[in-house]
Amino acid sequence: MVPPTVSPKTTRTDTSAWKANGSQRPSRKRPRTLLILGLGLIAIIVSVMALQPTLFATSVSNSAITYEVTRGDLLVTITEQGSLESSNNTEIKSKVRGFNTVTWVIPSGTVVKPGDELVRLDTKVLEENLSLSKTNVHKSRASLAKTSTGLATAKIAIRAYKEGQYLTQLKELEKLVAVSDSNLIASQKMLFRVERLFKRGFVTELEVQSQSLTVEQAQLELLVNRTKLDVLKRYKRAMELETRQGEVTAGESYVKRDEAELAMNISRRTRAEEELANCVIKASRGGLVIYPLPAPWKNEPEITEGVNVRYDQVLLLMPDLSKMQIKVGIHEEMIDRVKVGLPVTVALPDQTLEAKVSSVASVTRPAAWWTGNMVKYDTIIDLPIVEGLRPGMTAAVKVVVAEHKDVLMVPVAAIVEAENGHLCWVKTSKGIQPRSLELGDSNDEFTIVLGGLNEGDKVLLNPQGHTKDTQPGTSPPTKNAKSQPRTRKTDHGD
Repeated sequence: MVPPTVSPKTTRTDTSAWKANGSQRPSRKRPRTLLILGLGLIAIIVSVMALQPTLFATSVSNSAITYEVTRGDLLVTITEQGSLESSNNTEIKSKVRGFNTVTWVIPSGTVVKPGDELVRLDTKVLEENLSLSKTNVHKSRASLAKTSTGLATAKIAIRAYKEGQYLTQLKELEKLVAVSDSNLIASQKMLFRVERLFKRGFVTELEVQSQSLTVEQAQLELLVNRTKLDVLKRYKRAMELETRQGEVTAGESYVKRDEAELAMNISRRTRAEEELANCVIKASRGGLVIYPLPAPWKNEPEITEGVNVRYDQVLLLMPDLSKMQIKVGIHEEMIDRVKVGLPVTVALPDQTLEAKVSSVASVTRPAAWWTGNMVKYDTIIDLPIVEGLRPGMTAAVKVVVAEHKDVLMVPVAAIVEAENGHLCWVKTSKGIQPRSLELGDSNDEFTIVLGGLNEGDKVLLNPQGHTKDTQPGTSPPTKNAKSQPRTRKTDHGD
């Protein structure tokens, strides 16, 4: 807005007033004051022209900033920041059980050859475990040898009983039975003779009774020996065999126990040797080595000297530089517009690449305090094979979600959202008039106009400051009226 100039007449009147009141202001100071005022006006005009060049380009005599509605191409994009990563990473993991301390790690970004050392872990505890495992192996072998000998002895004892001790006892008892039977026969014959002699009066009755007792004793002896022989054959042999067979079975169990214990201790010793060897992790192939990205809530990498790492934790990555990609998070408000195959422009520090969306996550990434509780969906963009791409490089990813050709557009700043719809103010020969709009797609700068404006119309870019110029009978914006909201970070085409 150009400030009004001071007329000469007003200046003379003011001068007369000074003189009428007896002012003693020297007349030689008047040029200096006018010079200062002139320089101030010039500075204000230059500042306004620098900040708002369209002010004088559209209307010099009016403070209303206007834009002439034209047709053109509208490009709707979503811009997000991301970093490069490989879609095919060789993971270097810890193969030591439990937790262990990192004593040395290769710097991230180092190019290595096969066999180069990457990580070294603490070996103190593992060396003690290996020594203990070796001792347990020796103890298990000694115990196994002892139980194996006992088992062999028990098996031999069974054969020794069947073929030796049992047969000896059997023969002895059979012999005693035979002797007892002979004694019984002999005593019975003697009793018969004594009885005949007693009838003839040659012996006394006492001698007959004595001989009868001898026969009874022989009968009892024969019965005892026959019983012993029967017990040996039917019971004692079976009991002895069962006892000795039980010792064999127990011996076999002891042997199996000691064999299992020996195998377990050998396995522990082998595992301790392998874990001790795994404390020095070497590269299986050549290539670039990088650290994995830390958790979002951490400021330091997961792998560094002095930290504890767990079994199967990813310590390093060896990315395949021929398969690079970018993973960006798309806000939930725009994710429905992102589809696989959409064109993408990737702006790197030293070059710009053209790519396409390769995948869109169907499940959102977890929202937490370190993400500002924003709900975003991971979107993958595969990059072409280009020299110089490295993991971790930052990039601005611009996803083209829509491209409209030859459409009528109006700046977002010219639109006001009111209770009765979207409005804008058009500068006409009759003054500034409001128009109700039917809008289409939009980006951060321009919106497609489907109805309410024509090509060549001049709309106000600062309508809220000129609503007092509306014609009678029109409804000005309410107190809750606001400019068209910007819901995405986008660009527009020419």
